[in-house]
Amino acid sequence: MLKDKKILLGISGGIAAYKIPLLVRMLRKSSAEVKVVLTPNAQHFVTPLVLETLSNNAVYTDVFAHENNRNTEHISITDWADMMLVAPATADVLAKMAYGIADDALTTTFCAFDKPVLIAPAMNSKMLAHPATQEAMKRLESFENVTMLPCAEGELACGSEGKGRMIEVEELYFAIQKALEIQSLKGKKILITAGATQEEIDPVRYISNHSTGKMGYALAKVCALKGADVTLVSGPSQCSLCSLACVDLQKVKSADEMYEAVEKRWSEMDVVIFCAAVADYMPLKKEEQKIKKTGENWSLELVKTRDIASKFGKQKRENQLLIGFALETENEEENAVKKLKDKNLDYIVLNSLQDKGSGFGGDTNKVTIFAKNGDSKHFDLLSKEDVAKEIIMYTMAC
Repeated sequence: MLKDKKILLGISGGIAAYKIPLLVRMLRKSSAEVKVVLTPNAQHFVTPLVLETLSNNAVYTDVFAHENNRNTEHISITDWADMMLVAPATADVLAKMAYGIADDALTTTFCAFDKPVLIAPAMNSKMLAHPATQEAMKRLESFENVTMLPCAEGELACGSEGKGRMIEVEELYFAIQKALEIQSLKGKKILITAGATQEEIDPVRYISNHSTGKMGYALAKVCALKGADVTLVSGPSQCSLCSLACVDLQKVKSADEMYEAVEKRWSEMDVVIFCAAVADYMPLKKEEQKIKKTGENWSLELVKTRDIASKFGKQKRENQLLIGFALETENEEENAVKKLKDKNLDYIVLNSLQDKGSGFGGDTNKVTIFAKNGDSKHFDLLSKEDVAKEIIMYTMAC
């Protein structure tokens, strides 16, 4: 998603500057190109040498430095970059940027930058609450190319608790991705189911499967990056989503709870992606107390759960898009195509436990997408996030 993108990072003199080298590493691992602009005060917290080593580019610190590639570095660097992130943005630098005061490399560059700019404020909560800071932030938010990121709450550098922390590096990374992503799904309402369900036997035990939810969460992230209004109905999972994704996360446990969560939101959705590994059967009766171990054998009577994809596939509106998943161990294509037809889906995504690197728990997947019109497309082994991008691109042409 960030391959070959050119990202300019502006760092001002706040303690949170120490986190930015990790962001540079993350961006470089994503094959983005990175250049850094430092204020004089920022150099008290992070050195140009560290940032030059990690970014593999010279760091811009002085408008009039003899080592600058060009006399107008603040202009040439803005021509080079696709977007700019200022993080941390102190009260001082916010005020300067808001009113066009260009007295160092960072503020001069900002004044010449006419592409997307993200600003991540970071300061003591008292400074953040000051009317001058609030006015500067409000003024910056009114600039057409500027997005002001939120401050986080928590322990501050002074030791007190409050609002003013810079958001975490992972959140900055997500914000950069979104700023560079075409908002092709803006206005679309998308519901995604993810993870396994748990069907309780007694207060201690349950029936489930090995699904971790990674594929569904990857789909939710990609849809959110593209501007969709995403609802994620998730069974128990260790996966998490960036808070900036603004995904409506609905946590459930059982197949019945997942069914009810989907039913509640079904009518307003443009797209529904059935990615969850929902239990096919549940105990006929849940015992109120823990079942004691007695005898050599024990039988458990099971009944079918409600088939969520099948039920809502029959209710599908003409303008709704339904996408399902099929994990198979034999007769993969035949079983996937049958499921596609039986459940009235528009597409089905097949993956097989026979393929190395596919299946539960891993970070990769290898899939084939079948369409109801008979078309299909196979993808080689990719990260689950890249698989999610391919699914969205193939099924929604975006």
